[in-house]
Amino acid sequence: MPSVVGLLEQHELAARRRVDGLREEADRIQAELAVAELEWHEWAIARRRVDMVLASDRGDTAGTEVIPDPRDADAQPTPDAAKPKSQVPVWREGLASSVLSADYQRILQALADRSRLRQGPLTCQEMAAVFGMDVVPARLEALRSKAKRLVARGWLAEPAPGRFMLAAGVSGPGGGS
Repeated sequence: MPSVVGLLEQHELAARRRVDGLREEADRIQAELAVAELEWHEWAIARRRVDMVLASDRGDTAGTEVIPDPRDADAQPTPDAAKPKSQVPVWREGLASSVLSADYQRILQALADRSRLRQGPLTCQEMAAVFGMDVVPARLEALRSKAKRLVARGWLAEPAPGRFMLAAGVSGPGGGS
C-alpha cells in the first residue's frame, strides 16, 4: 500500500506538470496574439493610407489623417528606446535597464537587490509581496508574464520553473547595464 506522502507527492508532481504545460500554452498564445495584433495594426495603417490617397485623388483633403510612420526615411532610429507598454528589447552588453518601462525596471531592481544580498531567485508571489501588491492570481499572472518576457529577451534567468533571477551579465537599474 503506497504511503500518503508518496501519493501527495505524485499528485503535486502531476499538478506542477499541468501548470507548466498551461504556462507554456499561455506563452504560445500570448506570442500568437502579439503577432496578430501587429498584423491588425499594419492593415489598419494600410487602410488609412489608401483612404488618404483616394481622398487626395478626389481633391478632398478634409478629414484625412496624417500618421507619421517611424519607418519613413526622415525618422531618426532610436535603438535603445523602448516603445510604450510591454516592448522589451533583447538584452545586450551595455544596454541600460532605463530602456525598460517602470514595471520591468522594478522587477530588475528587486532581483538585483536579492543578488547583492546573495539571496536566491524570487517567485512571482515573493515579488508581489516585495512590491506590496495583493497576492491574487491576476497580479501574479501579470508579474509572471513580465518576468517570462524578460527571460525570453535575456534580462532574467529562470533556473527553476517559476523562480527568477538576473541573467549573467545583467545588473539592476543604476547598475550600469
